[in-house]
Amino acid sequence: MTSLEQTRREHRGARRRAILDPHTAAERFRLTTEPPPEDLARFLDGYWILHWNLAEPHHQQVLTHPMVHLTFVTGGEAQITGIVSNTFTREISGTGRALGLRFRPGGFRPFLNSPVSTLTDQVIDVEDLFGETARTAANTIITEPDVPTALELAATFLRAFAPDPAATAPSVYRDIEVATTLVDTVTTDPSLLRVSQLAALADMSTRQLQRLFAEYVGIGPKWVIRRTRIQEAASRAATTPQDWSALATELGYSDQAHFTRDFTGAVGVSPAQYASWARREEPVSSPR
Repeated sequence: MTSLEQTRREHRGARRRAILDPHTAAERFRLTTEPPPEDLARFLDGYWILHWNLAEPHHQQVLTHPMVHLTFVTGGEAQITGIVSNTFTREISGTGRALGLRFRPGGFRPFLNSPVSTLTDQVIDVEDLFGETARTAANTIITEPDVPTALELAATFLRAFAPDPAATAPSVYRDIEVATTLVDTVTTDPSLLRVSQLAALADMSTRQLQRLFAEYVGIGPKWVIRRTRIQEAASRAATTPQDWSALATELGYSDQAHFTRDFTGAVGVSPAQYASWARREEPVSSPR
């Protein structure tokens, strides 16, 4: 795993852009991020904080990363969102704030009695997983107006429900490190285009790799590779004109038609339509 560890050190925290309409997003809300406390870094990738003040509702679309999120939102929402296999759409309106805890790939597994894949495409209230005391604590976080204080309360919340490290098998945290590093490797190495390549890098069989991802990441390695490539394609399409055939080849597709099908399935419109919409070259209906 030496090469994986090196990739992790060099690219810690690297993430592809997920917001599909960053131009409108910048006008409609303010998004900031914060690193996790040191003692929670084995679980968390970081915090994100969203503020908005809108005259009209706004629907924001996100091409999500393979991460579980715990969110506390103005109005009382306190929920755990598993990996979203399709595009995630969120409506915000009025004035509000969302505070989110973004878990490392694999980082939510110690909080569950089941594989992380059981949360995929699921949203559950905090009290359904952690009990009624979690609901009371969540309300305190949501109603706290000071962001630094709210972040401290969120950290306290997570510590209260975190498993005792002494009671958790060391292999669990070792596997979390492996899962996180593998996802980071996919995200940062554009030459990694096949599940078999990732399995070889991890010194695992394809079946072992798939089991690891189902247990800890929550979705298969093929999805992670494909999602990362679609995020890369969307990022490029939103900023500069593209030769779609050349881009498809670069991203590991056998032909442009296959790339177009994958992109359209994930984003809701073809690459060319998305490029026109994202760069506002012509009026195109927004994705989905």
